[in-house]
Amino acid sequence: MCNKGRRQSPIDIVPDKLLFDPFLRPLHIDKHKVSGTLHNTGQSLVFRVDKDTKQHVNISGGPLAYKYQFEEIYIHYGTVDTRGSEHYVQGYSFPGEIQIYGFNKELYHNMSEAQHKSQGIVGLSLMVQIGETPNPELRIITSTFNKVVFRGFSTPIRHLSVRALLPNTDHYITYEGSTTHPGCWESTVWIIVNKPIYITKQELYQLRRLMQGSETTPKAPLGNNARPVQNLHHRTVRTNIDFKRNKNQNACPTMYKDMYYRANRWSPDTGLLIR
Repeated sequence: MCNKGRRQSPIDIVPDKLLFDPFLRPLHIDKHKVSGTLHNTGQSLVFRVDKDTKQHVNISGGPLAYKYQFEEIYIHYGTVDTRGSEHYVQGYSFPGEIQIYGFNKELYHNMSEAQHKSQGIVGLSLMVQIGETPNPELRIITSTFNKVVFRGFSTPIRHLSVRALLPNTDHYITYEGSTTHPGCWESTVWIIVNKPIYITKQELYQLRRLMQGSETTPKAPLGNNARPVQNLHHRTVRTNIDFKRNKNQNACPTMYKDMYYRANRWSPDTGLLIR
């Protein structure tokens, strides 16, 4: 599937080819907190929710027709500032990308079953940019990096709010794709949030100290763990950002569902796309 699929992820988001969809709803994420464990797998840095969690976090709304149960977070980053994210915007790579995964709890029993099935998985993507004011919830994760330096190391993380990880915006881009880790299952609804979250240079330095190997055989740094950009194969990439709307009016957005907008500006700092 990884080599032969036609709905693979990640992709390069090209602003002037996005389709504005006025029927895309706001995204909803439950506000309660969960606990879990952060793992250095030797290939990725992964947070997994505790299996005995009583109150799960649900992701719904947006382009989703079902409720999805949050299960894990993958952290992708580079060893230099000019690359790290898996998804690109007009050829630009962010220093990092946080991917929040959940499975369709209304149709399937768990992530293992859902990842093979239609609409089984949601992937919520947060681009990571360097800044002096980091995301407070992200610091709960970054403060544990020194405990997962080598492959096989893990550490508990308590009371993490997925909702608080997100930046303050309702705007997003969405498309049908795959998981970016093996086996690249084409069962994923991707939602790329239109503003980055921030990490400090010091936190990024700590992240880049993580290694692929064991303590006795460290091997190479864990960074540069992004999958290459995949061919779009004529897929539609939608957004709820309406560039045709008159900014001086409070009227409803334009309702031209079949009209492509032209986005001639974008910013990696204030938003993936400028509205």
